[in-house]
Amino acid sequence: MPRRVLEGTVVSNKADKTVTVLVTRKVRHPVYKKYVLTSKKYAAHDEANKCQEGDVVSIEECRPISKSKKWKVVGV
Repeated sequence: MPRRVLEGTVVSNKADKTVTVLVTRKVRHPVYKKYVLTSKKYAAHDEANKCQEGDVVSIEECRPISKSKKWKVVGV
């Protein structure tokens, strides 16, 4: 199975080797048939601590690194 890749904006880099990424998507409403913006935050592993707040990054699904980290940063 291919690993999912998402794109989002870094909203926090306060933790060591961890960034919080806000991913925004357009989802079609089932009743009204209009597109609605939904967003979700993911904790991603950043080995080099190179991401800053406001950076647009790509994150990829990986094995669980901790309780909340199941994604890693692949591109800034």
